[in-house]
Amino acid sequence: MQSRNRPSLTRRSFARGLGAIVLIAPSLVRAQTTDPVRRNVSSFRTHAWQDHFDALGVGLIISDTNSKVLQHWTADGEMRLYPTSVPMTEELTRRGYTEVVEKRKNPSWAPTPSMRERNPEWPARIPGGDPENPLGTRALYLSWQYYRIHGTADTRKIGRRSSNGCIGLYNEQVEELFDRVPVGTKVRLI
Repeated sequence: MQSRNRPSLTRRSFARGLGAIVLIAPSLVRAQTTDPVRRNVSSFRTHAWQDHFDALGVGLIISDTNSKVLQHWTADGEMRLYPTSVPMTEELTRRGYTEVVEKRKNPSWAPTPSMRERNPEWPARIPGGDPENPLGTRALYLSWQYYRIHGTADTRKIGRRSSNGCIGLYNEQVEELFDRVPVGTKVRLI
């Protein structure tokens, strides 16, 4: 005796189910054989510091503008990864070797002359601690004029081409990096 609430399995319903499996099976096989890192657009490409520097010194930073990740090594070789925002365009992107020359908590922000030219409506200065300050809670000043590694309160920017030249991190992560990085840390932007 069959229960009234339980559907019965017929040859026709079995054939329909089997047909659906046959139709989706090729995509299931492809999904399982595809390299999962290649499908993950947010995956980071890491670098060996030895490919870019001769020695760790007081520490090193490599910021990859393509994979949008910053790697920091301490003097004893401990490495941490941080997702970043990077410059919006190639014209705003600077690559090469530099170093951390100054560190500031709650830095004030002023647009560069070229930013003012592109965006004359921007304010001349935003004080440190202001929630609208694009430098966030911490900034590492580089030897290149106007270039910084800094925080941002706008978390939508991380993982994107969204800056006017700087490398941005989540405020919580730039605070951690700030505490770990001494002045004199060598930096390479690639």
